[in-house]
Amino acid sequence: MKTNLTVHIFTRTDRANKAGLLPIYVRITIDGKRSEFTTKKYIDPKKWDQRTMRVKGNSEEARTLNSYLDVLQNKITQTQIHFQFLDTPVTVDQFVATLLGRKTERERTIIPIFEDHNQRMHALLHVEYSPGTYERYQTSLKHTQDFIRYQYHQEDIALSRIDHAFIADYDFYLRTVRSCSNNTTVKYLKNFKKIIRICMANGWIEKDPFLHYKVKSM
Repeated sequence: MKTNLTVHIFTRTDRANKAGLLPIYVRITIDGKRSEFTTKKYIDPKKWDQRTMRVKGNSEEARTLNSYLDVLQNKITQTQIHFQFLDTPVTVDQFVATLLGRKTERERTIIPIFEDHNQRMHALLHVEYSPGTYERYQTSLKHTQDFIRYQYHQEDIALSRIDHAFIADYDFYLRTVRSCSNNTTVKYLKNFKKIIRICMANGWIEKDPFLHYKVKSM
């Protein structure tokens, strides 16, 4: 998670209850996009310190609310560490959903999609595909897995991280680390491009990472 994250704890004057107490809200901003949620705690506006984002004084009420907010702040930090460990892009909605324990759709990754493609191809052997074609896609899958381990030190990668730089690095990896010829490199990347087209057809990838990739077989 290489993002700019800010946290702002504040009161909402437009949502005062009948007693005139204000709800305490949390606003999380990631890369300019923000999400707000209520702590379900209320405070007298005269007792709220906007600068410190805490309750003023040392009363029992102040200690209780401030302790709650400290725990919440620590949970936000732990959620940030969680996504840093995963080293995957995260939206502010995903971050808040994880923070609050809400169910959220997991971002798709490339390897299961590639594996599913190959399984379908295997089911159509001698009908639509030859064993040789199937084996080439199996080899392409293995090269993709090995490249992700080599380049990113992980077993899979989110579709949102597959961009032009990914394709260029994959091309370089095949030519150098795997010692593939130009034509072999192009064939493996054409196989990979088919998987990307499947992703784009399903709306899982918006921008074609192959858009500016111009290499031809010799």
